[in-house]
Amino acid sequence: MNGQTEFDQIQQVSPAPDGAPAGSVPPSGRAPGMNPWLRDLIISVLIAAFIIVFLYQPVRVEGTSMLPRLEDQDRLFINKIAYRVGEIHQGDVVVFQYPRDHTKSYIKRVIGLPGDRLRIDHGIVYVNGVALREPYVPARYEDDRSEAQMVLPPHEYFLMGDHRSISSDSREFGPVDRDLIYGKAVFVYWPVEQVGVVH
Repeated sequence: MNGQTEFDQIQQVSPAPDGAPAGSVPPSGRAPGMNPWLRDLIISVLIAAFIIVFLYQPVRVEGTSMLPRLEDQDRLFINKIAYRVGEIHQGDVVVFQYPRDHTKSYIKRVIGLPGDRLRIDHGIVYVNGVALREPYVPARYEDDRSEAQMVLPPHEYFLMGDHRSISSDSREFGPVDRDLIYGKAVFVYWPVEQVGVVH
């Protein structure tokens, strides 16, 4: 990797509209009305639009800083309402607006919560004085960077990529404000070999 740092950028995926099923033209003289298949199609589109707009959103990962769980070009669903009604937890994989450019979205893992004392000693993360157990970071993706102890301000979260040796994250751009975190990664749906829940 030659010391390269990397973000995993998120691209929104617009669902392709389904083609309308074939239907027969009603014979002339028949009372006008909506065909059952057209009604079902409209209802399905409205339900899908509601889910996508208010609950889940399909996105595409661009980059490798979340290896091994998320690979470049993986497609996944993020839950957009999770943090409107619930709390952000340590270990969550979240999508957020890049603090230095709000037109870009990135994906990282929550390592530290507001009020936590956090430091990194040669790659080992300590939260409130306890070494963090991180099974999602394989040995080959570790690094030996250090960070002086900090206390995370209210409403700010320390985010890191799982591929520590190349990830550009809160070690570079600092803690991320809660208002910038807008989704929780929940499920990879493509490619088939990657399908599964994001832990």
